[in-house]
Amino acid sequence: MPASDVLKRKTGVIVGDDVRNLFRYAQEHKFAIPAINVTSSSTVNAALEAARDANSPIILQTSQGGAAYFAGKGVANGNQEASIAGAIAAAHFIRSIAPAYGIPVILHTDHCAKKLLPWLDGLLDADEAYFKEHGEPLFSSHMIDLSEEPHDANIATTKKYFERAAKMNQWLEMEIGITGGEEDGVDNSHVHVSRLYTQPEDVFAVYEALAPVSPNFSIAAAFGNVHGVYKPGNVKLQPELLGDHQKYAKEKLNSKLDTPLFLVFHGGSGSSKEEFETGISHGVVKVNIDTDTQYAYLIGIRDYVLNKKDYLMSQVGNPEGDDKPNKKYFDPRVWVREGEKTMKARVTEALEFFNTAGQL
Repeated sequence: MPASDVLKRKTGVIVGDDVRNLFRYAQEHKFAIPAINVTSSSTVNAALEAARDANSPIILQTSQGGAAYFAGKGVANGNQEASIAGAIAAAHFIRSIAPAYGIPVILHTDHCAKKLLPWLDGLLDADEAYFKEHGEPLFSSHMIDLSEEPHDANIATTKKYFERAAKMNQWLEMEIGITGGEEDGVDNSHVHVSRLYTQPEDVFAVYEALAPVSPNFSIAAAFGNVHGVYKPGNVKLQPELLGDHQKYAKEKLNSKLDTPLFLVFHGGSGSSKEEFETGISHGVVKVNIDTDTQYAYLIGIRDYVLNKKDYLMSQVGNPEGDDKPNKKYFDPRVWVREGEKTMKARVTEALEFFNTAGQL
């Protein structure tokens, strides 16, 4: 049975029960769905093209900073207005174009720290307005990341937001334990190493708080994860700890499922295939990929510019003649496309890496 059989909506942005059914299917069939951070229509298209050609579902997500860029660097963001407008613009673009690619897409927003909660407030306002008109939220899901806060405060605030999202049957991802490194202005590079590893009791406390609200949530539990790519040996991942979380929850719930929790793998760029496979075997359904795809997008543009340098220094005149026009070389549709090609190749690699390819 292909994954599409568990979905009521086969193509385009999926929501509600379809998201949960797809994640449960992923657990049962031992694959995870890559979550690709997008900052423009170009990066959206590159990811969608890769997923379509691999016959795979995909998760597209915007961070607070990525959303602001989607709106345009000329838009003020003192009150998160650019990040709100940009995320909403990205959502409408993805909703309009995703059906053309013929695959199911989960539309998500990435890390939202305490200082960024006004961004999430604005997005939930947009969700509720969209829900009133269409019977579903604008976004499939959101992430709230209060992992820098004490666990009790993290869980209590997350539950408050989840109660709002659950009225729309919306998915929520939350983080317990800190992902190291730096991303979007949140710098965890100096936290004590002990905070990079979440305990089973803390993970289950999340479940106990959120499950009575709705089953539509996932947990990003820390197991040494760090944003970005680092030299081998500098990051001590222990994805086997995720198995401890599942075992603990299974015993507490007396569940028939070996993976009763939906788990998320953050800081995935640069991790080994063995580490990913271990995480997936323990119920990971979503893997964040950002640093690698950023660099992949650059590669195509960088190599094009280096190879065509003599055709890009002026509008007219190149090695073929002083009167030869260069428009076909500097046309953005040419060099931007080269970035899309190399980003697509990296997303394709991730889809194969996580066993997502061919699941539809």
